[in-house]
Amino acid sequence: MGCAPSIHVSHSGVIYCRDSEESNSPHQTTTISQGTTTLHGLFVKTDAADSIPSVLAYQSRQPPPSAGPRRKERRESGGASARSRTPHCCSVEAETQTSSSSGKASYAEVQVGPMRLTQYPIQVLLIFAKEDNQSNGFWWACDRAGYRCNVAWTLESALECFLDKHQEIIVIDHRNSKYFDAEDICRSIRATELSEHTVILAVVPRKSADQEESSVLPLLNAGFDRQFMENSSVTACYNELVQIEHGEVRSQFKLRACNAVFTALDHCQEAVEITSEDHVIQYVNPAFERMMGYCKGELIGKELTELPKSDKNSADLLDNINTFIKKGKEWQGVYYARRKSGDSIQQHVKITPVVGQGGKIRHFVSLKRLHCTNENSKQLYKSHREDKYTGDNSQSESSSYKCKNRRKDSVDVKSITSQSSDAPSLQTRRYSSMARIHSMTIEAPITKVINIINAAQENSPITVAEALDRVLEILRTTELYSPQLGTKDEDPHTSDLVGGLMNDGLRRLSGNEYVFSKNINLSHTHLPVPNTISDVPPCIAELLDNEESWDFNIFELEAVTNKRPLVYLGLKVFSRFGVSEFLNCSEATLRAWLQVIEANYHSSNSYHNSTHAADVLHATAFFLGKERVKGSLDHLDEVAALIAATIHDVDHPGRTNSFLCNAGSELAVLYNDTAVLESHHTALAFQLTMKDSKYNIFKNIDRNRYRTLRQAIIDMVLATEMTKHFEHVNKFVNSINKPMASEETSPHSEGSDTECTANIKNFPDNQTLIKRMMIKCADVANPCRPLELCIEWAGRISEEYFAQTDEEKRQGLPVVMPVFDRNTCSIPKSQISFIDYFITDMFDAWDAFAHLPVLMQHLANNYKHWKTLDDLKCKSLRLPSENNN
Repeated sequence: MGCAPSIHVSHSGVIYCRDSEESNSPHQTTTISQGTTTLHGLFVKTDAADSIPSVLAYQSRQPPPSAGPRRKERRESGGASARSRTPHCCSVEAETQTSSSSGKASYAEVQVGPMRLTQYPIQVLLIFAKEDNQSNGFWWACDRAGYRCNVAWTLESALECFLDKHQEIIVIDHRNSKYFDAEDICRSIRATELSEHTVILAVVPRKSADQEESSVLPLLNAGFDRQFMENSSVTACYNELVQIEHGEVRSQFKLRACNAVFTALDHCQEAVEITSEDHVIQYVNPAFERMMGYCKGELIGKELTELPKSDKNSADLLDNINTFIKKGKEWQGVYYARRKSGDSIQQHVKITPVVGQGGKIRHFVSLKRLHCTNENSKQLYKSHREDKYTGDNSQSESSSYKCKNRRKDSVDVKSITSQSSDAPSLQTRRYSSMARIHSMTIEAPITKVINIINAAQENSPITVAEALDRVLEILRTTELYSPQLGTKDEDPHTSDLVGGLMNDGLRRLSGNEYVFSKNINLSHTHLPVPNTISDVPPCIAELLDNEESWDFNIFELEAVTNKRPLVYLGLKVFSRFGVSEFLNCSEATLRAWLQVIEANYHSSNSYHNSTHAADVLHATAFFLGKERVKGSLDHLDEVAALIAATIHDVDHPGRTNSFLCNAGSELAVLYNDTAVLESHHTALAFQLTMKDSKYNIFKNIDRNRYRTLRQAIIDMVLATEMTKHFEHVNKFVNSINKPMASEETSPHSEGSDTECTANIKNFPDNQTLIKRMMIKCADVANPCRPLELCIEWAGRISEEYFAQTDEEKRQGLPVVMPVFDRNTCSIPKSQISFIDYFITDMFDAWDAFAHLPVLMQHLANNYKHWKTLDDLKCKSLRLPSENNN
């Protein structure tokens, strides 16, 4: 019709001519100079059998007679469709295309653990000596399944085609050895590296009824995966191929993805070791080899017990590791390992059990990282640290923890109450907090200094003005809100307590790094599902009836709930403040969320556990019930405050920020030694919340409201960090207390309390200051609780500090609070110092705003108790007579 035929040359030099695509014949014709033969639906003229192409793509074929309707459908598809399937025969292979009659999807998504893979259409290679019904049956089975199919007639062409296409399934004719050796072909393919993930099927002759079934071992030994009893039925061939796809091919496809994972492991900088459940080493990466000095062949297949161990690890540490991993829990901490050379190295190790078939632990994955890689860098760091923080040795000794009268010299909040610490004077200074705030010179001294310097700059020479500019840059840092450590004779309890709580720990960083072991529990399935608030056990319901009272006994709730009071108290408090309604989430979601958060508090901590979180939640709810607080905040602020109180110490390790910074812990590194724990509490809480929609309490609120709520929660939790304690108190007094005091004492003031709180609402910054002050007071309200509760809390926090001191000594870390030695510490003195330094002024300011007479009375009584014990030189929590009883 005017279009020239296409010309192709085979490897044997024979010229193949394909007719023009304008042909309307359902069969495409290839002509050769002599003779005629039919090859899989292609009409080929030839006299020489060896001139037949060695590899063909099955396209445009006549279906078998039994496929009449299918044949008709293919013919009716039109010339364009038929023409699109014209085969392209060449010396090695024909272009492979999938028949348009296939209804199968072109690719599929396959999930392999966290990986999502794309599986493209299966490719099949048929290796037959000649065309027959069996080869046709497999071709049409491939067509029906949507597979891409090639046919090869010789070993050489089969290998070349496989190396080019990498077919997932190969079918080899094993019925007659006269034409070629099927097992030899299989071995040749298996010798190539690419065949590792290929399934090879042997077509074997059908046995007569009286013949005994032959063994499949010779086939397996040759490299075949399966055998197929000769059956030319398209359905039988189709069923066989589909079973292979959904079985071996899909499994091999997933295994093939492991190559990417192992490539990543081979190139990562962290040492990785994988062992079996019996602790037999199965894999180590090059980083592990470099760290330990072994080569891979010396380790794989050996039990861990066969390798030399360092004698620097305590037996308790090894027992602790085994206890964790046998229970399927991740262990993380510091461990000493012995290299091949014999020297011990300190590693940070994370061991993760991997659960496999049957829910049993099948592997252990260990990630190992050196702590100190060379002594020179340690020495340089140590030298730099000493220059930066100590100057010379004598200066270091005199200035490390000196803080006597710090609060008197540089913090106006303490300008009245800190001159005496005896009990009678405490009673006399409990007059009206608002009047006291009004009488104080609360403006931070730094503000006065900056104003004076600014005035002095106007008439100063240029050199002096420039020097004063540099001074002002230093003075404008926020740390200047905090009092400075003194240098005179100090009360060690006050000195250590203040230094431990308000320092980041960097001033005495040790070269001996340490990482605190923590077990973050991301699951809550092991906990009993809590009941709704309407049908809790009577003993719990009776206690919760009193939850609005300040004298509510949180320890009784802890006892009846088996150390899980947060869920029950949370349900009651959140219900009272309409949290579910505000968040538009169900009570079931809220219960699940409370359960997850409580599961991630450490019950092993004596103080920072879920009971403390419940206590802070109770105090926050109590404060939110006060008229001035309630009138100053919106519903969103209330919800944010309750959530912040609930999560404010989640996953607390029972150690201070100073400890974590000195130890060089992962959290300290992650958060740059700044508000380490507080940043971790908020980040983990949101991570846990977003992990599953079953307990995502934020899933139904709009984006803008969520962002506002999230920022409020983060701001409140970060406010509990103690290094900015005096800054928060100063700002609250300057922005809230003093304006209110001036307004109330002004002779022209006629405004009501409602108008006053309305004015506060008009300034979002003031609302932020109120929320910060509220959670700070709730967090350290123990000295304002009834005496019995106050004593219990004092014992718990002291025990936690004692445990930290023990740990610091055991690990060779700087002791942040040396006075908290369980053998010498006076708990009454520590409580007096804490009340004098942190509590009195903050609660005076909070009482002036919220009006809390019951708290201030408890504070006075408790202070008197501790002062009495201190006067009697008693180091315990109670009077000697009480201890005897």
